[in-house]
Amino acid sequence: MGKLDGKTAYITGGAGGIGKETAKCFLQEGAKVALVDLEEEALSKAKSEVEEFGEVVTIQADVTNESEVKKYVQKAVSELGSPNIFFNNAGIEGKVAPIVEQSVDDFDKVMGVNVRGVFLGLKHVLPVMAKEGSIINMSSVAGLMGSPGVAPYVASKHGVVGLTKTAALEAAEENIRVNSIHPSPVNTRMMRSLEEGMNPGKGEEAKESFTSTIPLHRYGETADIANLVLFLASDDSKFVTGGQYRVDGGMGAT
Repeated sequence: MGKLDGKTAYITGGAGGIGKETAKCFLQEGAKVALVDLEEEALSKAKSEVEEFGEVVTIQADVTNESEVKKYVQKAVSELGSPNIFFNNAGIEGKVAPIVEQSVDDFDKVMGVNVRGVFLGLKHVLPVMAKEGSIINMSSVAGLMGSPGVAPYVASKHGVVGLTKTAALEAAEENIRVNSIHPSPVNTRMMRSLEEGMNPGKGEEAKESFTSTIPLHRYGETADIANLVLFLASDDSKFVTGGQYRVDGGMGAT
């Protein structure tokens, strides 16, 4: 018996490292999974990496575009059924620069994916979601604290917290739970980009600097994040909603 037997999950940002690892975890626990992402080629590759573990479909969509969000939800419902689980995971890091050097276009792009995308996901998934479902919104430790050089990202991840708390209150009548997760740096493409942005040409030194701020002295791995998402998706957390869950190697304790 898997923890998610008979359940259906939708995952945005499904072609990224955390999305793929979570899909694998969900499939191994008995769920059917719809992977949603912007890049068709990346989706195809992701599917090839996880389909041995269970039933998975892929849907190309831009999470910032409301008509495309409507379409991906409709397609996922038609192919797999109403979701019991929604991992609202798509996100981008944006440009590394002080506030005075950030352009409005760069700010809007980050807010578009990380806040508008989360909002649209909630707006269109909630009406079709099965009762007693679970939504997990991807935030970051940057959603609970400041971080110089990435103001658009920090602002967007704080925004996810507000959406999470509001959605949790609104969805409670349907017994749908909504929580956010807050990872530390994780060994993915996003951190390679941020390391290079923080210290151009010396990404490894930037990684060492980031690692020094983590009490457990390492980056998170995608499996560390997927395990927390699984807990929040499963009945093990059926009295948990409206919360912000750190998976950060102790960063919140400092």
